[in-house]
Amino acid sequence: MAVEDPPAPTVRTVALPSRGSGETAFLDFGPADRPVDAVFLHANGFNALTYRHILTPLAMRYRILVPDQRGHGATSLETTVEGRRDWLDMRDDLLAFLHALNLRDVVLVGHSMGATASLLAAAVDPACCRSLVLFDPVMPPPRPWGASAEPGIVQAARRRRAVFPSREDALSSYRGRGAFSTWPEPILADYVAAGFRDLPDGQVSLACTPAWEASSYAAQEQDSWGALGGSRCPIDILRAESASTFHPSGSLEDLGDRVRITTVPGTTHFLPMERPDLVQSALVQSIEAPVIPKPRTSIPA
Repeated sequence: MAVEDPPAPTVRTVALPSRGSGETAFLDFGPADRPVDAVFLHANGFNALTYRHILTPLAMRYRILVPDQRGHGATSLETTVEGRRDWLDMRDDLLAFLHALNLRDVVLVGHSMGATASLLAAAVDPACCRSLVLFDPVMPPPRPWGASAEPGIVQAARRRRAVFPSREDALSSYRGRGAFSTWPEPILADYVAAGFRDLPDGQVSLACTPAWEASSYAAQEQDSWGALGGSRCPIDILRAESASTFHPSGSLEDLGDRVRITTVPGTTHFLPMERPDLVQSALVQSIEAPVIPKPRTSIPA
């Protein structure tokens, strides 16, 4: 008997009137007649399609939505770099997205910035999410409000090349280099396919502009650790072994067994690209797990 292929994701858009003009584009994986199981948020500078090969194997059984966040992919929500101080804009976009689609009690999943935004949303609106699965969230040790982000990565993002003659040239430029050195070719190709917009002269430019990407690296005044302590649902954190952006500081004992932290050997910050199997396994476990209410806890300062 032939094995049926997973359905290709459907490209959809939704307006978020409370979040300004424009629309949020998203990929809808899985059976259209099934309630949504999970919402997955991508990392800074990436897009929903980047994770297609990671999530497609789950589409035979589960329904997963993956939006392009503000300033990324095909989403047309307006972006303002000036005065940006934190990721509460990404948090509020996610909450508006869930509200617009009438989604409650789903598994929120994210990578890097997307993981942190998911955590922030769950802390503000516990009813929106039954559990969190966070892949190397951006959570440096707690520091004084207003402390600046690491300037090197901000400056590097601002200097990033924005325009290429074609997507093929961009793909060739990225292949096997720098941050992309551990990425499988199909995932890198998807990133490039949705990560550029066509220009009138035939060239292509980054959908996530260097200025917007840099602003996300610099805007680090959100209280992620407070959100971790203030959230109520089970949380799975898969942390990279090398160059991780998740740096727990102090004791996490007050969180009990509600928060599980696993360091994945042989991985970098791009853990989902390097270990798709772990992403798939973690999502299946969270979607299938019964929800056991836990008391609200706090993390020491």
